This record gives sequence, C-alpha cells and structure tokens, in this order.
Amino acid sequence: MSVIHKTTLVPTKLELLTVWLPKQPWYLGTAGEPRLAKVGGFRLDDPEGEVGIEFMVAVDTSGPEPVTYHLPMTYRGAACAEAADGLIGTTEHGVLGHRFVYDGTHDPVLVRQLIALMQGETQAQAQSLTDTPDPTVRHAPVPGEPFTVGGCAVMDNDRAGTRVLAATTDARGGSAGVRLWVRRVLGDAGTPDGATPDGATPDGSTPDGDVPGHVVVTWQVPDGASTSAVAVTASRAGE
Repeated sequence: MSVIHKTTLVPTKLELLTVWLPKQPWYLGTAGEPRLAKVGGFRLDDPEGEVGIEFMVAVDTSGPEPVTYHLPMTYRGAACAEAADGLIGTTEHGVLGHRFVYDGTHDPVLVRQLIALMQGETQAQAQSLTDTPDPTVRHAPVPGEPFTVGGCAVMDNDRAGTRVLAATTDARGGSAGVRLWVRRVLGDAGTPDGATPDGATPDGSTPDGDVPGHVVVTWQVPDGASTSAVAVTASRAGE
C-alpha cells in the first residue's frame, strides 16, 4: 500500500519535470521553459513496497495554447540500473530522504504493475490519498491466455509517444511479449501525423465501445470540469 506523506520535496516533481520535459521528442513547447501544473493522474502500489509509482497528468501553459502531458514516474530510494536511461533527476524527501525519480516507461516495476492494472490484478489508487481506490481510472485487459510479466525495454520514444515491449511467459512456459503504447500528449494537441494507439481515436479521447488492452485517465480542465482520454494501449507482440 502506498503511503502518501504530507511533507517537503526539494526540488519538487514539477521542478524536475520543467528541466527534463523540453528534452523529450514529444514535447510540444518552443521557446522558454514549460509552466507546469498537476491536473490529474493516479498511483499504483508496488507489491514489495519499495517503489513509488505515479501516473501524473500535467498541463503546460507556457505557450499560446495549453498542452496536457501524461507523465508516468517512479520514485526509488536507490539508483536502478534497469531504469538508468529514464532518470529524470533526484530529490530530497522530508521523510524518506534521497529519492531517484525515473521516467516510468523505463522501470520494470511500473510496467509490470501497469499491465497488472489492465489485467484486473491490482487497483488504481488516488494520487494524493493513502489506501483510496480511484474509480475514475478505467481499463480493459490484453486479450488472450494468462501470462506473467518479466523485464521490459523501451523500443521507441518519439513524437508519437513511447512504445515499450514487456517480456511475458504463458502457463505452458512459452515466451512472447506485450507491446505498450504510452501516450504522452493528451487531448486536442495529441498524436501527430495521424498515428494512433491500437483502438484509440485519433485525438486519444475515450473510444466508443470495447477496446481491449487500454487504460483511460481523467483530469481537470480550466473550467473545473473533468475530461478523459486513452493514456495507454496494449497488444500481444506480433499482432
């Protein structure tokens, strides 16, 4: 169970992201640094209780039009060699001490728990409350036979988002994989060049009907209402 500490974080997550975000190929800003505010998201629990897992939705208002980003992150007490390429930065937590903050698409713990969420094996948790499920997060499983998840690797990270391949093993010992398509830009400013994740609408909004292997995230817009979009889709490798 994730415990949410009401304490200090120096630098803050948004301050770390302000430096890291403009370096990403899917960043849509131009001149100047981003002006970020958290507007939504959720958490997942690490079964071992060691890694913090957060899916943040943040809006950048530095440009002529706001842009909404989907930012999966993990927080660790020690450096993780498997996630080294995804290091966002380090920070000092008022209770937990020195923390390493990673882009979660590189972290095998986040990838395993994200797939577990889609498969109905774990629950999305509220972003700022301890032991409180978040009913706004909707998901559907990857179709096919049951499997277990091993390691993962980022295959592509470009203007269309981040694609991750997770190794899997089925009940008979066969190995295959699950492909994750992680949207980075949500809403009207989303996927460029007509590229869409499997089953998602071109703007990434919530699809009509059943779309297997997906996660839908909700966030607040400036007028106080909420909106949602497909943040992740998944399919079997080779399909």
